[in-house]
Amino acid sequence: MSSPRALGVVSRPPLTWSYPTRHISIPRQVVAQVASPHVLRKHLELQNPSRSANSRPSIFTSGQGVNMSTRSGHRVPIEPQRVDAPLTQAATFLVVTIAHTPDAAQVVRSVLSGIDGLAKNVAIRDLSAAFACTVGIGSEAWSSLTRTPPPAELHPFPAIHGQRHTAVSTPGDLLFHIRSERRDLCFEFERQLLDSLGDAVTVVDETTGFRYFDVRDLLGFVDGTANPVGPDVPDSVLVAEEDTAAAGGSYVVVQKYVHDIKSWNRLSTEQQEAIIGRKKLDNVELDDAAAGQQQSHKSLATIEDENGEEHDILRDNMPFGSPGSGEFGTYFIGYSRRLWVIEEMLQRMFIGDPPGLHDRLLDFSTPLTGTTFFVPSSGFLKRLDTDND
Repeated sequence: MSSPRALGVVSRPPLTWSYPTRHISIPRQVVAQVASPHVLRKHLELQNPSRSANSRPSIFTSGQGVNMSTRSGHRVPIEPQRVDAPLTQAATFLVVTIAHTPDAAQVVRSVLSGIDGLAKNVAIRDLSAAFACTVGIGSEAWSSLTRTPPPAELHPFPAIHGQRHTAVSTPGDLLFHIRSERRDLCFEFERQLLDSLGDAVTVVDETTGFRYFDVRDLLGFVDGTANPVGPDVPDSVLVAEEDTAAAGGSYVVVQKYVHDIKSWNRLSTEQQEAIIGRKKLDNVELDDAAAGQQQSHKSLATIEDENGEEHDILRDNMPFGSPGSGEFGTYFIGYSRRLWVIEEMLQRMFIGDPPGLHDRLLDFSTPLTGTTFFVPSSGFLKRLDTDND
């Protein structure tokens, strides 16, 4: 679970910023080569969404809407179903199953078709808090809930059994990825949402995440370095012409990892860095190991196709935990245009490349859940209660 690092101060006349790192770090040597101030502005807005969450135009809106916000006005909420919503200080990851009762599916359809209004009612309390909710639908519920053919790659999360570690598959019909700069807004939205759904659903997992220092996980490393940025985001995250019925949507996989912090902290910094594949202090990337040798987490999580083209996913991982109960973890959430990319990444981590040389990060991080969903466009959700009897 590794990611970006602080740039400190980046200056490029006539534009000057001094923002703390919040998302994707650009190496200094790359910054020096960037000719477009717009590119730097976009990058730094991604790093500090609290300063610009409602001011930057949406990279994509899952096929719907236009961001009309102004830099100072925060006039409208974030677009519904926006997968690339800004990184925030708080998030709730809510996974539920739908009851097997005659009216449960219709209750869920009604709530999902109106979820944009519910989100706006909460977001309007503080538009600067960058409130957003993204809804994903699982394969087991797709047909009965939507009465449409499922997206081409949508299927249950496949359990992966390595020699030492297992990626478990757990139930989940709906995912609600709730984000905001304010924890109370996440709480209020979830409360209203579950009140609306009532007995039609059962909560199977509820995880509250928080942003930790300069986007670090609880293992002490920056998380999310490999995220796509700028024009690469839609190509990496949005389904396109390969599946026209699902175009504008995105696959999403979630896993809840708990860490053995005591064992991890017994390692030297150098040992930790070798496992992650980056320096702990400054996030500098380490060289890849030779083929056939033990690979780092960074290397195993890098996916290329048969033509050598690298495929990225968009992560919005968050730490969670409770020191009093001894719980320390990372909630992995990855959005992708191509579900096979995430599944190949997990195969490499749990099976190893070559097989038998698994990701050593798994010796200290155990997945408790594993579920796959598809995030449709907001227009698709709005039609759920009108297209079906």
